[in-house]
Amino acid sequence: MTKAPISPLRRRMIEDMTMRKFAPRTQEGYIRAVKGFSAFLGASPDTASFEDLRRYQLHLVSTGTGAPTINHTTTALRFLFMVTLRRPELVAYLPFVREPRRLPVVLSPEEVARLLNAAPGLKYKAALSIAYGAGLRASEIISLKVADIDSARMVIRVEQGKGRKDRYVMLSQHLLDLLRAWWKVGRPQGWLFPGQNPVNPLTPRQLNRACHAAARMAEIDKPVYLHTLRHCFATHLLEQKTDIRVIQVLLGHKKLDTTALYTRVALKALGEVTSPLEHLAKGMKPLA
Repeated sequence: MTKAPISPLRRRMIEDMTMRKFAPRTQEGYIRAVKGFSAFLGASPDTASFEDLRRYQLHLVSTGTGAPTINHTTTALRFLFMVTLRRPELVAYLPFVREPRRLPVVLSPEEVARLLNAAPGLKYKAALSIAYGAGLRASEIISLKVADIDSARMVIRVEQGKGRKDRYVMLSQHLLDLLRAWWKVGRPQGWLFPGQNPVNPLTPRQLNRACHAAARMAEIDKPVYLHTLRHCFATHLLEQKTDIRVIQVLLGHKKLDTTALYTRVALKALGEVTSPLEHLAKGMKPLA
């Protein structure tokens, strides 16, 4: 069987994204978004008008599409028209949807311990422990190689994380012991966490499935995803009075505002703050 031919427009868009070193998943997402618009239009996207783009956004909103998906689609269409088609006037006024800022779900340290102990196998226990013990994203965990574990300096090298940036995160002794135990059993050569075919690493979907399975086994009622462990990492560090700028660097956040979200869920830290009413009460008359 031969692959379906790629249209000249799609090929050019892929080339434009490749020149800018977009990650493969980003490229796939952009192409998928443009295909959705093309299907709605019933024609090639290069024939679209501003009204067509506006109608498509209204269609997405009316069909209950979530704000993240709408904004991702808008970003993809802006790239297509601004870069590949060089028609920026069509998308200059294409709005983004304001996303509601929700607080992340955070587990207690005891719940995290139960979840990690319930992981389905040593490989997944080690991978989930990195998510919590070093605050890595799913894509960063699966991209780890054996050589990225630096036991001499007690750090983990995160190569080309989100935003195509390298960074180092701490490697605790417990995590190192766990990774050594996994290495003795699995003998990974290239990828630290290889998939069924050792040539490829685990997928984010496999990691999330393992996380869901561990949460069920641990009888945790809260909605838990792999990214929840990253939220727990940041929140628990903040509750241990770790400087928020250090946490920002460990998480690989570009803006401090993103990290500051965790100040709203660090309940232990909030509980240690003394209300000004308490100071005021010292000079007030006692209650009758």
